[in-house]
Amino acid sequence: MSKLIAPSILAADFGNLQRDVEMVNNSEADWFHIDVMDGHFVPNISYGMPVIAAIKKHAKKPLDVHLMIEKPERYIEEFAKVGADIITVHYESTVHLHRTLTQIENAGCKAGVVLNLTTPVSVLEDILPKCYMVLLMSINPGFGGQKFEDITYNRVKKLRKMVDERGLETRIEIDGGVSNKNIKALVDAGADTFVAGSYIFKSENQIETIKDLKALANS
Repeated sequence: MSKLIAPSILAADFGNLQRDVEMVNNSEADWFHIDVMDGHFVPNISYGMPVIAAIKKHAKKPLDVHLMIEKPERYIEEFAKVGADIITVHYESTVHLHRTLTQIENAGCKAGVVLNLTTPVSVLEDILPKCYMVLLMSINPGFGGQKFEDITYNRVKKLRKMVDERGLETRIEIDGGVSNKNIKALVDAGADTFVAGSYIFKSENQIETIKDLKALANS
C-alpha cells in the first residue's frame, strides 16, 4: 500500500491560506488534513465550514476532514457539501458509531474512525470492516505542536495485526508529532498515512520537507 503524506492545515498561516494551499498542491503531499475542533470535545476551537469551503476552492488534492467535535452526526452532510472527501470521527464522540459511518458513506465520502491516545484498538474489532481508515492519535487531541507519544508504536502494531488478519485494506493514519525522526519506525510498525503540521509549516523549505517525509515513508 502506498504511503501518504497529509499536511495539517491547522499549522498553516491563516493570513496566507491560499498561498499555503497552493504550496501543498505543488508538493508531493497526497491529501490536505483538516482538523475541526469545537471547544467541547477538545479544549480548542479551530475553523468550520466557510474555511473548508475556501480551502476546497483552491485545493487540487483530497480533503481529509478530522472531526474533533461532539455528536459529529449533526454536521456530516454539511461537511460533505463544503468539500470533504474523507471524514473521520472519534470513537469517543458518537454513541452510534456504525450509524455515523453509514451516514458519512451515504453523503458520498470515505468514512474513518479516530482513537484517542488511551482508547484501546480492540474497540474497533466489530467496526473495522466498515472503516476506510483508522486514525490513531499519537498526542492528546486539541493542539498542534505536541510531542509524539511512544506508546503509539505498539498501538499501530496491534491495529495492523487486526487489519491483516481480516484481510482488509483499511488505511492506518497517524496524527501528532510526526517527523523525519519517527516516520520510518511508524511505517515499520504498520502505518501508511501520516499527518504532519508544525513539522512541515514551520520548516524553512516546506516543499522539501514534504518530499523528504514522503521518501522516508516509501523507502
